[in-house]
Amino acid sequence: MYSGPVAAHSYLALAEDGVPATAIILGPNHTGVGSGVSLMTEGAWETPLGRVEIDSELAAKIQKASAIIDTDEEAHRHEHSLEVQLPFLQYLYQNSVKIVPICLMMQDLATAAEVGDAIAKAATPSTVIVASTDMTHYEPHAAAQTKDRKAIDAILALDEEKLYRLIRSENITMCGYGPVTALMRTAKLSQVTEGTLLSYHTSGDITHELDAVVGYAAIQFARQ
Repeated sequence: MYSGPVAAHSYLALAEDGVPATAIILGPNHTGVGSGVSLMTEGAWETPLGRVEIDSELAAKIQKASAIIDTDEEAHRHEHSLEVQLPFLQYLYQNSVKIVPICLMMQDLATAAEVGDAIAKAATPSTVIVASTDMTHYEPHAAAQTKDRKAIDAILALDEEKLYRLIRSENITMCGYGPVTALMRTAKLSQVTEGTLLSYHTSGDITHELDAVVGYAAIQFARQ
């Protein structure tokens, strides 16, 4: 109920772009279970809307392109950051699109860049990439907006190093900065020069309780 209305702007942009073959979904590891970078290479994920198959061929290519990406199902077993994206994909594409799920517990800049490099080497023009994150967690509405705007500006400019500096200096508590950075890296390698902010809100816009909110942003990177 909080993040969905914002995320919907991203999926509208995807819907207007056509039907991809595969969606690579990147998310942070909230549980501490599994490998530092965990990829599933076979099987399917199931929601009340049906089953979504994993693109085993593309997953294998991504893993081959990086020494730090492990095949690991345990990291995905109780992680919500990737699975929350599936209903949007299923609603748009009726389970015709396959997925490659990648969960990052290691979110340092070098790891995120290597994951982004591997995706860039393996992805095709029919691949879309989704990075899942919340923005600032549990701060007053105005403070969250100020911090998130700084992070968003760095993301839109595809400036990974600035994003990491801001996260440290401003104590920005976005949970999936590694997945977002991996996507930024892939976008840059795909000749994308900037992002577009589609929507930003906080949970306070839904609850009208502004003392402790979580921020959400929808950002698009489009190949030329």
